[in-house]
Amino acid sequence: MDRRTPPDRDAIDVVIEQWQRERPDLDLSTMGVFGRLVEVSRAWVPVIEKALAQHGLRSGEFDVLAALRRAGPPYTLIPSELAAMLMMSRAGTTSRLDRLEAAGLVARTLDPADRRSFQVALTDKGRELVDAAATDHAAALVPLLSPLTVSERAQLDTLLRSLMGEVRPTKTRAGRRRDESDGGLESSPRG
Repeated sequence: MDRRTPPDRDAIDVVIEQWQRERPDLDLSTMGVFGRLVEVSRAWVPVIEKALAQHGLRSGEFDVLAALRRAGPPYTLIPSELAAMLMMSRAGTTSRLDRLEAAGLVARTLDPADRRSFQVALTDKGRELVDAAATDHAAALVPLLSPLTVSERAQLDTLLRSLMGEVRPTKTRAGRRRDESDGGLESSPRG
């Protein structure tokens, strides 16, 4: 494996040094980590978007299709389950479902267990599309971590999992997340 040696200094180091000079009273010990996380995300987001665009999908649409695919046969969920899997609001989920249903990638039917609700099912066309997109999605991410050894990847994964446990949005008393963003997990590198 061709391992690149990281530079002794990068743009994040320069920013930290400038802040240290101007505001020595600040605790800047975390700034480098978060600055580099932002830079890494700026690298992988366009890679994922390009891989999904080849299949006519945006990341949010892929997130929905992938959640249904991962649910296993019959690839069906109720909207509340889908919203929970995507960590987003039901309203945000509904707008994505509208687009995917219009494209023939999902179908909504009344839930036989509760006729006040409905089920969302992945169509055959949707399953074929998400399988192809998932293959390209996974392949596109491999080069981004190629500078790391298998052991380093595992260590990074463990550290980020720990961090996520602390920063993940929590539910308020009203049952809503403090941060109800429109972003899902599938468009992240984990896919």
